Amino acid sequence: MHVKLKAIALALCLLPAISLAQDKFKVTVSHQLSDARPSETITIPWAQVNQYLPGALIQKIAIKDQHGKVLPHQVTNIAPQAKDPQGVGIAYGELIFQHHFAAGEKQASFTIEKIDTVAPVFETKTFARQIPERLDDFAWETDKIAHRTYGPALAAPAPAGVTKEVLVTSGIDIWFKRVPYPIVDRWYNKGHDHYHKDEGEGLDMYNVGRSRGCGGTGIWDGKQLHTSINYSHWKILANGPIRTIFELSYQSWDAAGVAVTETKRFTIDAGHYLDKIESTFQFNAPASNANLVAAVGLNKTPSDKGQQAKIQVDKDQSSSSLSQWIEQSSNGAIGTAIILPDANGYSEDNLNHLILKPVVSGQKMTYYAGAIWDRWGDVKSQAAWLDYLNKMAARYRDPVKVSLSSINNQKP
Repeated sequence: MHVKLKAIALALCLLPAISLAQDKFKVTVSHQLSDARPSETITIPWAQVNQYLPGALIQKIAIKDQHGKVLPHQVTNIAPQAKDPQGVGIAYGELIFQHHFAAGEKQASFTIEKIDTVAPVFETKTFARQIPERLDDFAWETDKIAHRTYGPALAAPAPAGVTKEVLVTSGIDIWFKRVPYPIVDRWYNKGHDHYHKDEGEGLDMYNVGRSRGCGGTGIWDGKQLHTSINYSHWKILANGPIRTIFELSYQSWDAAGVAVTETKRFTIDAGHYLDKIESTFQFNAPASNANLVAAVGLNKTPSDKGQQAKIQVDKDQSSSSLSQWIEQSSNGAIGTAIILPDANGYSEDNLNHLILKPVVSGQKMTYYAGAIWDRWGDVKSQAAWLDYLNKMAARYRDPVKVSLSSINNQKP
């Protein structure tokens, strides 16, 4: 009997360890580059999380680095109306968190575990929304940079007797921040005449007009650029705090006799100056040429009036990039850029510098577009901007690899 009691006591002592082993798992993330990878976004399908942590609740999990520090996380919801009677997270898409890889750090480990308390609300670093109160603008931002583009209300003619701004364009605007917190709602609240001045948080000093702005697209026929007008529909798929995903759709337009429609999916990540954009064009091209040539553009005249801008343009085939460095008389210097993997050429029209790539109907074209301001962040020169673009292009070519494994805390 004495031996049996000791065995039972030993088994009871082991229960917490066995339970703990079932309530956490290990994540190993690796890559091949020697350079630092700040704000690297790591994604894990929720279905895989559920395999290791059955019944896990998104508000009762923690992600810890190898030092035990709790990291901010996000879970995307791909099916908000889905029912989940078995508690398996059927509506969830991905678990998202970030890690700053130091130079030479090619592997990092994390644990994901269930917790008894509710996880904290993490700082919002990405955000997007449609702005019906400002003529259907659609605006988005990271902690580094902000953008907007224009909707149907801005394109509509002014009714008789009504004074209304009218602008027909699918170009992409830039709002230059110099604070890390969200400013989109704050700037729209204070109004047009205020956000065109730097009142402490940055300003809207970028010119779009009918150009492509910073990363707008079109179809290039070899001589002329054919473009859509203002977006027609929008959809937000995820909205921070680490990653925001949304789609903008454009009605059919004529590209030298070919009817084309486009949907753009934007993925914007905290800590990044460049957004990932996946453009899918739909068209019926002649059988003799099933492909069209897409163009992504940067406005040739991006500065406010009176800034006496000095613009340097760089076309780097090794990184498949097109970039500008713009020195302004009083508003500082700004950089704009596009990285279009496997681009096959460059061109220009009266309004835009262009980078080109053939596209197939229904197949997405992935590119990256964004900007910096030398009064916010650590990029202060054209050389530093080009270096950033080269390093980001290398990161896009070498995505991180993620592996999952069980943790066994039982002692032999």
